[in-house]
Order: sequence, then C-alpha cells, then structure tokens
Amino acid sequence: QVQLVESGGGLVQPGGSLILSCAASGSIESINTMDWYRQAPGKQREWVASVTSSGFTNYRDSVKGRFTISRDNARNTMYLQMNSLKPEDTAVYYCRFIARATMGALYVPYWGQGTQVTVSS
Repeated sequence: QVQLVESGGGLVQPGGSLILSCAASGSIESINTMDWYRQAPGKQREWVASVTSSGFTNYRDSVKGRFTISRDNARNTMYLQMNSLKPEDTAVYYCRFIARATMGALYVPYWGQGTQVTVSS
C-alpha cells in the first residue's frame, strides 16, 4: 500500500554537494521516524541520520556538520542535504519510513529502492 521513491544521487567531486529526496506514495496514514541508511560495496548497511515526527534529528558521527536531514510532513517527503562530500561517502543511499498504512494496525518499516552516490575525482 505504501511505496517510497528516492532520487537525487549522482557523481560528485570531493567537497561537492548533493541533495537526496524520498517521497512516500500510496495509502499512508501516518509516518513516525524517517531515516537514511547507506551501503558501500562489500560493506554492511549503516545508519546515517534520522528525523522524528516532532523534528528532532540525529546523525552518525562521520557526517555530523556535513549532512542535514529534514522532512516535509505535508508532502510525506524527506531530504538529505549532503555537503563537503568525501570518497568514503560513496554508497547506495536508502530511505526508510516507519509508517502506518491506511487501515493498518501497525507501524512498520518501508524502504526506498536506493540511489547511488559516488564521490570521486
């Protein structure tokens, strides 16, 4: 009933910037936490940042001061502003919403399809 569509990835030089977006579609009733994760080749998926329904944010240490997570509740959309990008930021970035579908009884995780971010000279 709910799908997440993300976009905004691409190739950028070290020190550059990108903004990712993730929008929910379908019969969504409410969204609690919104998160970004990433997975580099040969590595496990790791958490990047979260924003709660009340707007509180949290980041992994390696992206603090460089990334900004935000949400637009009216549009069921989340963003990740990525500045001062480093080669180690290269990964597939996935969005996750903890959400409840219309007529649903539970909040469950929904995942986006992933978008590639490559930071390279």
